[in-house]
Amino acid sequence: MTVLRPPPSSEKKGPPKFAPLMLSSPALVAEHTPCTLHHSILPPELACELFYTMLDASRAWQRNKWWLFDKVVESPHLTSFFARRTNGLDDDESWQEAAQYWYNGRATEAPSTFPEPMERACQIIERVVNEEMAKRKRFKLEWGDPDAGSPPVWRANVAASNCYEGSKESVGWHSDQLTYLGPYPTIASLSLGTRRNFSLREVVPSQEADIRRARTFNIPLPHNSLTIMHASCQETFKHSIPPQSSIDLYRPAHPRGTHPANIRIGSHYDQQGHYRVLGAATANSSVPSIAKPLPSPPSAVSSTSASVDAAIEPSNCRINITFRFYRPDFRPGTIPKCHCGIPTILRPDMKSRVNGETDRYWWTCYAGAQNDGKGCKFWKIMDMKSEGRGPCVGGLKP
Repeated sequence: MTVLRPPPSSEKKGPPKFAPLMLSSPALVAEHTPCTLHHSILPPELACELFYTMLDASRAWQRNKWWLFDKVVESPHLTSFFARRTNGLDDDESWQEAAQYWYNGRATEAPSTFPEPMERACQIIERVVNEEMAKRKRFKLEWGDPDAGSPPVWRANVAASNCYEGSKESVGWHSDQLTYLGPYPTIASLSLGTRRNFSLREVVPSQEADIRRARTFNIPLPHNSLTIMHASCQETFKHSIPPQSSIDLYRPAHPRGTHPANIRIGSHYDQQGHYRVLGAATANSSVPSIAKPLPSPPSAVSSTSASVDAAIEPSNCRINITFRFYRPDFRPGTIPKCHCGIPTILRPDMKSRVNGETDRYWWTCYAGAQNDGKGCKFWKIMDMKSEGRGPCVGGLKP
């Protein structure tokens, strides 16, 4: 009797899939990603002071809105932007006034300057970032220090800050726009407050899609931890803060203090029970000094513990501060405009990299993010030399 068998399948089996991997230590993070993880990066008192400062300031922050697929979407977290008094290269404090930055297809308002606790934290973080950069491979399109003979130095002159309240506020998969950062940026991301997971997933080059798949890596980020996304991270990986089923409340190790920064950018109740954000109207004139009556500060959970514990405010918030270096060769006046008359954004060609490096970037229209979803489809390959960019590590000079 002939045994009937199904005909051989003509379908090719794809590369194997792997379950998400939890990277629970700095060693695992360094092994699997172009990032480094640093625990207890700030003195505990400063970490708590900065957390309180940013948590209070977050009451004046906004949720970004933009058009996506014919509808307006809103970011599921609060966000704000800060800039240092100088550009990090010299003592000129007029650089912000001369710069008109754009985000999500619209011009941004003048950013607030770094609060004093953020400035102190930034100085510590800059030192750690530069120490780590000295150990790593440099890429030819990275920013190169214009002073010959001196090692390139990373300087944080801007910071984007986000507030994630509860377990469901999140941000989806993305890589950071390179419009003002330029190719191969280094970004230092400080986590304060509630522990959340930070997810990374590689974008596999097209020529390797048949032989391997991307794997998701999850990194738990506790309070007072620093994640450095080193050069090549934005060109090779996308990242996200996914929603979680549950989180643990964060209980600061130190109560609110009386540091002048806390008073200047702090939050208090007046005699009528209104929640007052001190200094908010000065930093951003569109924000009123008195908000609506509220029963408690943002995400502060009432405590029934002893009076000693009452000074500590449990919180379900994560504050994230990403320190960045806006390159002077990518200042706003040098950014090409699309046919809509709006500055374009810079994106890397993530799927066409060769030998682990990306050498092609393009400028593309982003006006549709605000213009009812309508853009002009402008697209142009970036040419570092003809556009006068640099100096770069690879020797390119303007």
